[in-house]
Amino acid sequence: MIFAVNAMAYLVFLIGALIVGLHLWTRKLAQDALRAVPQAGRLHPVTGGAIHYVEMGPKDGQPLVLIHGLSAQLQHFTYGITEHLSDTYRIIALDRPGSGYSRRDDDGMAALNIQARMIWQMLDDLGVQHPVIAGHSLGGAVALAMALQRPDDTGALALISPLTHGADGPADVFKGLLVASPTVRRLIGQTIATPMAKLMTDKILTEAFSPEIYPPDFLDRAGAALGLRPEGYISASADIVASGRSIHTQMTRYANELRAPGGVLYGAGDTVLSADREGRVMENYGLSYEELPNRGHMIPISAPADCADFIRRMAALVR
Repeated sequence: MIFAVNAMAYLVFLIGALIVGLHLWTRKLAQDALRAVPQAGRLHPVTGGAIHYVEMGPKDGQPLVLIHGLSAQLQHFTYGITEHLSDTYRIIALDRPGSGYSRRDDDGMAALNIQARMIWQMLDDLGVQHPVIAGHSLGGAVALAMALQRPDDTGALALISPLTHGADGPADVFKGLLVASPTVRRLIGQTIATPMAKLMTDKILTEAFSPEIYPPDFLDRAGAALGLRPEGYISASADIVASGRSIHTQMTRYANELRAPGGVLYGAGDTVLSADREGRVMENYGLSYEELPNRGHMIPISAPADCADFIRRMAALVR
C-alpha cells in the first residue's frame, strides 16, 4: 500500500515537472519569436481589442487593405507584394484581430462578422473610404464578410487562395487546431503546442507550401515565428473553430448580397484549400477566377509579383 502511494506521488511529481518544463520552454520560444519579429507598426484601439497595422504608399492613393490568413500576420504581404504596389496605393496591411500583435478580448470575437466589424471600425477611424480589400486564405473569408457587411463601402475584392465555403473542412496541417474548449485551448497553448510546432516546423511548412518549397527566411522575414507563441496557437485555434461555424452561414448570403466587383486567384496545385470548391465556385456570384500553374497555397510568398498584378487589376474595377 505504501509502495503504491509512493509510486502515485512520484508519477504526479513527474507529470508536474513535465508540465512546468514545457511551460518554461514555451516561454523561451515565445521570447525568441518576439525578438525575431518585433512590432512593425502601430496599434489602433477598436471595440473588443486593438489592431496592429502598417501603412505605406501615398496618402492620397487608392486605399488597399491587406488581410492575412490563418496563423499568419501582416508580413505575409510585406514579404514581397507591397513593394510592387506601394508607389501607387495607400496600403494598410494589418494583423487580423487576435493575430500577430493585434488583440481581441475573447475567443468568440474570432467570428468572421466580428473580425470584419473590427477592421471596418479601424478603417473608419483612419478615414479610409471604398477600399480595395485583398485577403489571403482565411483573410479572404474576412474580406468577404466585410463586403457583405458594408457592400456600399467596399470598393473591390481581390481574394487570394480564399476560404469561401469550407467545403472539405480544415486541411490536415491545421487539424491540431480544432479544439472547441477555450480552457483546453489555453492549456495546450501554454504547454505542448509551441514545442510541438517548433519540432514540426519543417513538416508544417512543407505541407502548407506544397507543391512549392518554402523559403529559408519564412520564419523571420515573413513573421511566421510569431506563431511559435501560446497566443499564436490560441488565436489560430479560435479562428479555425469560429470560421468553421460562421463560413456556412456566410456562404448562403453570396447569391443575394455579394455586390462588390472583384475576383479570385488560386494556385492550381493548392493542397490546403480546393481551388475548384473554394475558388472557381465564386464565378457563380459575379467574381472572376484565375489560376497560377504549378503554384500552391502560399502564393503571396512564392509569387508576389503575380499577386500584386492581380490586385492591381481588381483595383481597376472599383466603380
